[in-house]
Amino acid sequence: MNCSHCMAKIDYGPDPYITNMEQMAVNNHNFRTAIWTGRHLQMTMMCIPPCTEIGLEMHGDTDQLIRIEHGEAEVRMGRCEKRQDFRKHMCEGDAVFVPAGTWHNVVNTGRNPLRISSVYAPPNHPAGTVHRTKADAEKEEY
Repeated sequence: MNCSHCMAKIDYGPDPYITNMEQMAVNNHNFRTAIWTGRHLQMTMMCIPPCTEIGLEMHGDTDQLIRIEHGEAEVRMGRCEKRQDFRKHMCEGDAVFVPAGTWHNVVNTGRNPLRISSVYAPPNHPAGTVHRTKADAEKEEY
């Protein structure tokens, strides 16, 4: 494979785009990949290794939809950083709506990588974002 294939376009927004989200999530091996970024909406795919998590976060002005494409997880949410009273087990096909201003985390409780799709409204990451690892994402966000 030559380098031009390695740098193929990943973010298909803002053009119209159709995809099989489950298959795209299963094929994603990056911690986070922006798949489609528009003016008001963004879709990312994430791969969370076993016994790890996305990490506690809060988006002040962004609503989020997180869907489990493959694996199982626990979602934790709350209005305070130090207290996430809402805790639910999630399986493939389950989705959680995270209102703006809500602290949240998703923990991989399975034995295999957790594959999720995540929709942000408005977009939360620059178009074309690819974080190969959680450490890469943390470096960019701080």
